[in-house]
Amino acid sequence: MQKSELNRIVEESTRKLMQISVPPVRYGILVDVLRRDIDDTVLQRTISECRTYPMRLKLLDTLREDGTWPISKQRKIAEDAGPGPPIGWTYITMLRNLYELGECCSTKDDGRIRASIERILGWQTKEGYIPGPWSPALPLPQYNGFALRNIVRLGLLDDRRVDRLVKWLVKVQRPDGGWNIPFLEDVKYLPKYRYMSTDDFTELIERGEVSGYDPADHFDTPSCIWTTLMVVRGFIQTTSLEKMKATRRGAEFFLDRFFQRNYHSSFYKSEKNWTMLKYPTYFGSGLCALDILTFMGYGPEDPRMDKPIKWLLNARSRDGFWHRSDRPHPVTDQWISVIALSILDRYARAM
Repeated sequence: MQKSELNRIVEESTRKLMQISVPPVRYGILVDVLRRDIDDTVLQRTISECRTYPMRLKLLDTLREDGTWPISKQRKIAEDAGPGPPIGWTYITMLRNLYELGECCSTKDDGRIRASIERILGWQTKEGYIPGPWSPALPLPQYNGFALRNIVRLGLLDDRRVDRLVKWLVKVQRPDGGWNIPFLEDVKYLPKYRYMSTDDFTELIERGEVSGYDPADHFDTPSCIWTTLMVVRGFIQTTSLEKMKATRRGAEFFLDRFFQRNYHSSFYKSEKNWTMLKYPTYFGSGLCALDILTFMGYGPEDPRMDKPIKWLLNARSRDGFWHRSDRPHPVTDQWISVIALSILDRYARAM
């Protein structure tokens, strides 16, 4: 496709989306697509509207002094029956709500957001990772990448605890450039564990009955595509981390495998996850992958980007937007559309 045609598509859809978008989406258009300066009048007005956006106000109002949000009674009972946070739904809720607050122009200094970040970092182990939310015995790189993304996005970077988290993630990167879920995506393939349920296998780990674990013994097993994507998304939130060799190696890993099935049934094995238009992008998709890749500068000069970009263009509906499904999801579709437009705009600028 010619640059002029791609620009026409971006301009047409952007104009339409600006007319109907909620404030946080409009902010994304102004910053990521139209590249407005911070002193732009429209951008300043949009930031003010983001700060009074009802969803943001509700999240700030329900954030408790201890940095957590309430969870349902049923989930609370299940969580209390275990070791407690960060294992369980409280931690997941914190990550998801902090994600939403970051999308609404919030910072660590708003409301009790700093208390929530401090609580998460307070769970950090001496190794550097934040445990949970599945099991205290399973350090999960994907959730640590998610936590890193939120913490940095909300304005906390120059903190030794964040540096320790980054160092741990870099340390556990595998030779193929990706990351995996320890034990579940390597040891469980051994004959004596292969046919066990995930819950039963996890219980063995928690009881210390899966001993002698050395990741190097399992480097012949490929990394997990979506775990890798979540870690890289955490790294690209700041220039210093984006420029790391580890970040580039991780991006290369999932770009080389675009549209392929994941290797592991524990995390989005079907190749259909590449072409599902999802928001929020908690765990990744083709849309999330392209957002990361174009942000990092991957463009038309890389032939691996051609098919993914064509897929994204073909996923555009006749109304000029991108939709989660045939059923209407007005705000979700706005978010999907602004991410798609940001991707195509970066790609066109690189032509």
